[in-house]
Amino acid sequence: MTEPLPADLDEAVARLAETEHLLVALDFDGTLAPFVDNPDDSRAIPAASDAVSRLLEVSHTTVAYVSGRAVDSLQRASMAPDGVLLVGSHGGEYRFDGVDTHPPLSDEDRDRVAALSAVLAPVSSAHSGTWVEAKPAGFALHTRGLGDAAEQDANEHARRAVHEAGLPVKVRNGKDVLEFSILSVTKGDGIRHLRDYTGATAVLYAGDDVTDEDGFAALSDGDLALKCGDGETRAAYRVGSPEEVASVLAKLAEARAATGR
Repeated sequence: MTEPLPADLDEAVARLAETEHLLVALDFDGTLAPFVDNPDDSRAIPAASDAVSRLLEVSHTTVAYVSGRAVDSLQRASMAPDGVLLVGSHGGEYRFDGVDTHPPLSDEDRDRVAALSAVLAPVSSAHSGTWVEAKPAGFALHTRGLGDAAEQDANEHARRAVHEAGLPVKVRNGKDVLEFSILSVTKGDGIRHLRDYTGATAVLYAGDDVTDEDGFAALSDGDLALKCGDGETRAAYRVGSPEEVASVLAKLAEARAATGR
């Protein structure tokens, strides 16, 4: 048996478990995995991995990871088992059933990506401890491990450089990361695409970062939005850590299996 949940969350999980086809969509860093200094070392906690495996065993249930990471990075860090759908780059990349897709880029788009790379590379070089992650339609400036002042300086430099270059990009703040993309997609777009692809009749989405608010906003009546950690949120339910997220997922797997589906 799993650990008991707060009464209101327990009731919401029980209702969700009764839906015809359930989509369990999950952010990775900070939700299934604790933050570590090197993002390449990030791994889901064992309890979360176990709960995901149990959910995958239940029929009419789909599990997806929805992340700001590029999809290759998400695959490596999550070590996602077969059957887990992947949404990377905030809805800019999809890996469903082993097939990769993402919005096509025009020649003009590719030129903008190249120009963005040329702007951000010297910014990172000027701020020790930062690094730039390349994505299909943009870049992320990582500042994990820096102090607050050093992080602020690096982010302000990056914003100023992109602005002065006159590049039309979407800028996203995240935990220890500042992202620049030529696409305007969000995790909400990823959730909507997942719902359409799977035919889900209800969705659980769990996330910890400000970018996950777009995912919560894409949910409807009968869905469940779960915030992990502190901060303002539109999610109706909140837990404090990946361990508690794992408890919710384990309870959901248990309740879902008990329906006999």
